[in-house]
Amino acid sequence: MADPTRFRSGHAGNAVLDGFLALADEWITRTPNEGGAAWFRGAIADVMHASTDRPLAVAIGLASRRLGKADLALTPHDKASISQLARIAFMAASYTGDDAAFAVRFDSFCTTAEINELISLCRGLPVYPGAALLEPRAREAVRSGMKPVFEAVAHRNPYPSEIFTEDAWNQMVVKALFIGSSLWPIQGLDRRSNPHLARMLVGLAQERWAAGRPVSGEVWRCVAPHADSEGIAALVHAFDIGHDKERLAVALALQSAEAANAATTEQLPFRNAIRYLQDRLATENIAWSDLA
Repeated sequence: MADPTRFRSGHAGNAVLDGFLALADEWITRTPNEGGAAWFRGAIADVMHASTDRPLAVAIGLASRRLGKADLALTPHDKASISQLARIAFMAASYTGDDAAFAVRFDSFCTTAEINELISLCRGLPVYPGAALLEPRAREAVRSGMKPVFEAVAHRNPYPSEIFTEDAWNQMVVKALFIGSSLWPIQGLDRRSNPHLARMLVGLAQERWAAGRPVSGEVWRCVAPHADSEGIAALVHAFDIGHDKERLAVALALQSAEAANAATTEQLPFRNAIRYLQDRLATENIAWSDLA
């Protein structure tokens, strides 16, 4: 068990940061690489007490070499490598109490990072201080054409749902569909759904149908709660032309949206079929991750 007082930022109000560093220490020291764990602790101390960014750069650059790339002993949906966690911890440890200075440092390191370092740094967004000041870099990451970088921010990360404006959030969701990334790992997807996003996704679906291209069934999860007449028509079309998987997606979307927009299902011509499919969803325990 890590000593929770081993790493202290020394700044009032940073219990979350201190707690994260202690947790990172505990996870990393579980591994059989005792030399790597000792190096990690020394590097954290160097970063914390440094007067320049050089120790941080060295630590981030050496993380995979000194610690390896093995998975941490976490749940399957939370898998991360030891080196990824270490890089996040090094960046967090560089905080000196100045949110603006930390944001500048974070942005600078992201600008020059190689792809694996950038992925690691972006995955740490939920634990860094001064979250709002980091939004420009987070938005840049979700504009990236590199799918792993996009997913480092968009997937299994509470940062976008907590910080992004509605416009930035909507752009991220649409971008996921453009690059073939799943929506179900996006945290807060149902809570942050909105009418503008629903209209954007209906328009995207219509464009793809016109071009003879497939439409992900996950689209309807964000459309059903806010479906206007055009949205209802799109749901009907998706159901009419869809195979079993697509129809199940429409059924699951309507089931999830029922509390928000109960009238939608009543306006559909295939209400009985939808109820049958919703029974299947429950019996077979089908979730969005199964339909992506």
